[in-house]
Amino acid sequence: MKKAIVYINQFFGQLGGEDTADVAPEIREGQIGPAMEFDKELEDCEVTHTIICGDNYIGSNTEDAVNRILDMLKDLKFDLFIAGPAFQAGRYGVACGTVCKAVKDKYNVPVITSMNVENPGVEMFRKEMIIMKGGNIASKMREDIKALVAVANKMLKGEPVGPADEEGYFPTGHRHQVFLESGETAADRFMKMLRARIHNEPYVSELIIPKLDRVPIAPPVKDLKTIKIALLNTGGIVPVDNPDRIQSASATRWGRYDISNMDRLEGGVFKTVHAGFDPAAADADPNVIMPVDAMKVLLKEGVYGSLHNYFYTTVGTGTTEKEASRMAKEIIPLLQEDHVDACIMVST
Repeated sequence: MKKAIVYINQFFGQLGGEDTADVAPEIREGQIGPAMEFDKELEDCEVTHTIICGDNYIGSNTEDAVNRILDMLKDLKFDLFIAGPAFQAGRYGVACGTVCKAVKDKYNVPVITSMNVENPGVEMFRKEMIIMKGGNIASKMREDIKALVAVANKMLKGEPVGPADEEGYFPTGHRHQVFLESGETAADRFMKMLRARIHNEPYVSELIIPKLDRVPIAPPVKDLKTIKIALLNTGGIVPVDNPDRIQSASATRWGRYDISNMDRLEGGVFKTVHAGFDPAAADADPNVIMPVDAMKVLLKEGVYGSLHNYFYTTVGTGTTEKEASRMAKEIIPLLQEDHVDACIMVST
């Protein structure tokens, strides 16, 4: 029987939530969390070990975490390495991609993971491995595992994995020559598509050119002493009553709050509503995410010209590109109205 190893984060490893996000990698014999379902669904393959690592730990100590995991695997025999599913969780997705790539490069075994289209790990790693198109929340776990296992079983049997749109994974950018059983040539297919296009009929190109939303880099500030700066953040810093009802994840709302008469943000007056990290430090001192205190000190020292009277906030975790773009378009006119020259965007 073939063997597989599964990588999961601290939450799905049943260690806890954000309070255990700093745990270093550890390996357990047998199946924990999602690994149990993988073990049931894989054909003629046993999940022998589960690797668990905190999202914060691998994000802040990537090289050390990867080296520890590779060392854990050195004496183990395995035919497949699975990570996730990571859904829309950005840190988890990046961790899954990072670990899968390292395992693939070091041990030359098939690797596979699953993420939602909005996960940043998709664009970072889709050319390196098969990333299945997954759901956005953990309630999609069972569906995501079934889709992943369908492809994983082909890998284990040495069967060819079909095109991305047929198998349900993100295109990897690799093209392979295949001969259709129908015998239809490329010229025949081309003429069908051309006729369809001429007659405004639906067709699907065999070479999809992705449309990239490229944002030009702004020119550098010429003179700090004359400019007005605005503060924005995706860390969810809001007044304690969260008057704009900004969601803790997958945000569709943003807020603007007056700081003209403040030298700093006070804990108990402001807090974070962000669900993607331990809020204790930000609740105690909101300036660690929204550095009003530091900006006011620099202003008094004459480092820059002036500070916009408001800061702007939303929550980044799980927030889609579409919603982020819409919110930006709503905020920009307010910045222009006050002749803001530069923005500092604080993330988490």
